[in-house]
Amino acid sequence: MDEQALIQAAQKGDLEAFNRLVLAYQDAIYTHAYRMLGDESAADDAAQEAFIAAYRGIKSFRGGSFRAWLFRIVSNQCYDEMRRQKRRPTTPLEPVTADDEEVESPYWIADNSNSPEEKLDRQALIEAIQHCLDGLPAEFRSVVLLVDVQGMDYAEAAQVLGKPVGTIKSRLARARVRMQHCLQGFWELLPEQFRLLDEASS
Repeated sequence: MDEQALIQAAQKGDLEAFNRLVLAYQDAIYTHAYRMLGDESAADDAAQEAFIAAYRGIKSFRGGSFRAWLFRIVSNQCYDEMRRQKRRPTTPLEPVTADDEEVESPYWIADNSNSPEEKLDRQALIEAIQHCLDGLPAEFRSVVLLVDVQGMDYAEAAQVLGKPVGTIKSRLARARVRMQHCLQGFWELLPEQFRLLDEASS
């Protein structure tokens, strides 16, 4: 897919070109909205509204990461929806690790399951992850989703959220610690190497 050519055609009013861009990104955009909102219907609405807004505003796109531009639109739609539903979490922030380092190698992304039993365990883990994501403040949740799920680098995530790279790094480190501790409540679903020692041995 020649993304730049499709963008240029869409900016000239080519609906087919825009639809091809939608097809390329719709799954990722919906997944992000669902993980942000935790509700399929709300995620559908947010993704649809995001693409409508993108179509209306594509002439204003001036280059850079088109993916980041789309994710910024859908993130704003999700924030608007959370404000409407008054669902923004207010749980106080947890500190980062003792030596002020971010949690490396997030383990909630990998999928090495093969057997039916492993797939059931994987589904249970996905539900646990969503539960823990729902417990994060929205600004933390969005950083985890952009970097650890969508694979964006710090600069691209900063572009999506309109925040400095340093803020992205700080929020991600704190969010990873929160996720790690929350997931210990589901330690039996975790690969053994990721269970906290005091939990695994109890």
